[in-house]
Amino acid sequence: MKKQIKTYASFFLALFFYLHTSHLIGQSKTTYSKEVQAKIKQFEDNLGLWVQIEGQQFTLADRMKSNHVNGVSIALIKDYKIEWTKAYGWADSAAKRPVTTKTLFQAGSISKSLNAVGLLKLVQEGKLDLYADINNYLKSWKFPYDSLSKGKKITTANLLSHTGGLTVHGFGGYEKGDTIPTLTQILNGVKPANSKAVRSMYQPSLRYQYSGGGTTISQLILQDITGQPYDTYMWNNVLKSMGMRSSSYTQPPAADKENAAGYYNDGTAVKGKYHIYPEQAAAGLWTNPTDLAEYIIETQLSLKGKGHKVLSTETTQLRLTPYVDKSAALGVFIVEKGNEKYFNHSGSDEGFVAEYYGSMENGNGVVVMANTDNGSLLSEIVNSLASVYHWKDFYTPKAKKVVTVDNEILKSYTGTYKVHRNTVDITFEKEGLMLNMDSKTKYKIYFTSDTDFFMLEMAGSEVKFVKDSNNQITGFDINDNGYQVKAVRVK
Repeated sequence: MKKQIKTYASFFLALFFYLHTSHLIGQSKTTYSKEVQAKIKQFEDNLGLWVQIEGQQFTLADRMKSNHVNGVSIALIKDYKIEWTKAYGWADSAAKRPVTTKTLFQAGSISKSLNAVGLLKLVQEGKLDLYADINNYLKSWKFPYDSLSKGKKITTANLLSHTGGLTVHGFGGYEKGDTIPTLTQILNGVKPANSKAVRSMYQPSLRYQYSGGGTTISQLILQDITGQPYDTYMWNNVLKSMGMRSSSYTQPPAADKENAAGYYNDGTAVKGKYHIYPEQAAAGLWTNPTDLAEYIIETQLSLKGKGHKVLSTETTQLRLTPYVDKSAALGVFIVEKGNEKYFNHSGSDEGFVAEYYGSMENGNGVVVMANTDNGSLLSEIVNSLASVYHWKDFYTPKAKKVVTVDNEILKSYTGTYKVHRNTVDITFEKEGLMLNMDSKTKYKIYFTSDTDFFMLEMAGSEVKFVKDSNNQITGFDINDNGYQVKAVRVK
């Protein structure tokens, strides 16, 4: 499980987003109107990359092939209804099993969104005080406060908004056959847990600090209050009620389900096809875009006073209100695009990525899920759909004109560069200058001048080669959405 990522340091994240192969196959048994089919084709023919290159456009087929994405599934919401769903590629490439709109994917940190619905239902029923000390409700384990919390108590609101000042960003899951730790072992960081103990970093309610560890404490709170297994409570009180009837927090998932296999970005499948996550609230949801669209629509209707399947309008408004941080609400992030606000979350488990957006006023939304570790394609899909459906101010790409650089200049840039603890190679090939993450992952470099360049896979990153007084290349500077990074040439 990896966090909902606020936009920064995408270059470093890209160092770990390796790619693998797939084939583009569109699967949808539903026949849509000519108008809807035209919109789907428009989206497929021109993806919304962060940059628009003069004279070029990229199709979904192009991007799945070049990014080696195995399979993708999408649900598009318009006017508080699912307008269409469609799936592409392979759920399991070895078995030649295609993705369908029913195929289940691991949702990663999107699990936290539904987890917050479950906790707030307890608040709504008067069984949990959102702003009381979490130890008032924890029975099977108590949070060990120390001097770092400065005498302040952590609340469930802190856990759900990542403002508890807690450690443990995310979880790696467990291979099939591994001994699975208990929640207490996970929270204490003792074997067989493969993560560190969840403890204070600093006092609560000071600032936002993403913590899957904090979400795992909320899972234990829910179990201790209800006396039920987490997946049982969530099925009976949240998933089923919202119409998410294919979804489940059960770990491992039932063998008879239509589950996708996960893939690393170097082309290999996840051992056993997926990892097991006892940290169910933080990373354990198995679902598909259709079911997540039902959750989005119910949230949108509840905001309007027209939905009450689980939470009241007042409780939904509370869930979507940022707490301490300007963006982090309870299990969701609030994103502003122009005058429109969206509730959003992304997620990734071993071999899986996913993201959703739901507008808070206009009944629009989208869910994208894929069985790959490479999340760059998801934003391109979302941006394209936002453009096709005229979501005002959502997608604002940068326009760039690519220039041709003399081959001798390009060759002078080749070599190995160190970026903090990571190294990358720049090579001169028939396609032009390439940045190599490893032997299988190469990004084409596009120049806007003899020294300035960008890459399609690194959204927002603008890069410039740097020379010394002797006109020798010493490295390159990265402006990553305002975050400055230096790469040093080592050979």
